[in-house]
Amino acid sequence: MTNSTAHAPNVTPAPQPEGINDATGLVDGSFGIGTYRVNGRAFPGLVLPDGGVYDLSQHYFDTLAIFEDWDRALDILADIAAKDSGTDLAFASVECLPPVSRPNMLCTGSNYRQHVAEMMTYNKFNQDKRKPGESDDSFFRRNLEEVDRRAREGMPFFWTGLHSSLCGANDQIPLPKVGAHHDWELEFAAVVARTGRYVSPEDADQLIAGYLMVNDLGTVDEFRRIDVRWGHDWVSKHQPNFKPAGPFIVPKQFVDRSKVQIRMKLNGEIMQDWPISDMIFQPEQVLAYASERIRLMPGDFLLTGSPPGNGAMHGGRWMRPGDVLESEITYLGRQQNHVVAEAANGEPTYGPFITEW
Repeated sequence: MTNSTAHAPNVTPAPQPEGINDATGLVDGSFGIGTYRVNGRAFPGLVLPDGGVYDLSQHYFDTLAIFEDWDRALDILADIAAKDSGTDLAFASVECLPPVSRPNMLCTGSNYRQHVAEMMTYNKFNQDKRKPGESDDSFFRRNLEEVDRRAREGMPFFWTGLHSSLCGANDQIPLPKVGAHHDWELEFAAVVARTGRYVSPEDADQLIAGYLMVNDLGTVDEFRRIDVRWGHDWVSKHQPNFKPAGPFIVPKQFVDRSKVQIRMKLNGEIMQDWPISDMIFQPEQVLAYASERIRLMPGDFLLTGSPPGNGAMHGGRWMRPGDVLESEITYLGRQQNHVVAEAANGEPTYGPFITEW
């Protein structure tokens, strides 16, 4: 884990569950739900740990319909998985599409204790809080105290994402022509089962259907601008294919969150390797907060934030064409994405944000 962070970890790696099947990354006895394509036809599918895939088209039009009917659908899916009557479809031979085609995305920010404290220690925006002559270690420890205060007295934070940025778990990542610091943030995400208003954190588990993996990519030198009074703009988080998702959604009863580790490699080198136990606000807390502000809908994605290990913590090593990202989250399968230059015609009219007048 030390490769992921600039300071000694304040957490221990998550213990790994038994029975992870190499064919899919699913734990034996579980199953995944996703959207797949074979011979040009897309369909909702159920994935078994050994790689068998069942076409669910006779039961549901798409995966959104599954989550809109979640309580009944879960029984249907569990029955199909238990019978395992045989299928000609194999996970290795299907194309993985985004597990839900057009979800609302709630993207939690500043939600891992170590990561937030490191950003507060090294990012330019917070250097006015550093005491004269203060060392990085001392400033980091003070920032950890501030993070812990936020956990006690503050509230979650999220922004909304565009589903047009979604892509399949193994799709290429085209780097846009605007910006240069294209970064990764592999995240554990929850999928919403039902709507609710003013739900307490204690009751918010009922809002969760399952979990999936999403890599929340962004062009991080395109976050701040001075031509608008509020000074920042996160639209560069939502460039095409900047949200690889899946390869499937795993029902929550199959996921022990105390055993979940996030791991991401760049060209075979570990960049992120961190347990989700380091979250400041748990998914139930974020959903409770969200229920006070928006209408939650079945199939919505709640991304829960990134652990440490972004490009800035690796000497400013950003994505570039030719790179390969290999990602995995315990229980939730694997992703592999090849990074390419964007092939779109035309050139930017406005280009990078204005950072100095």
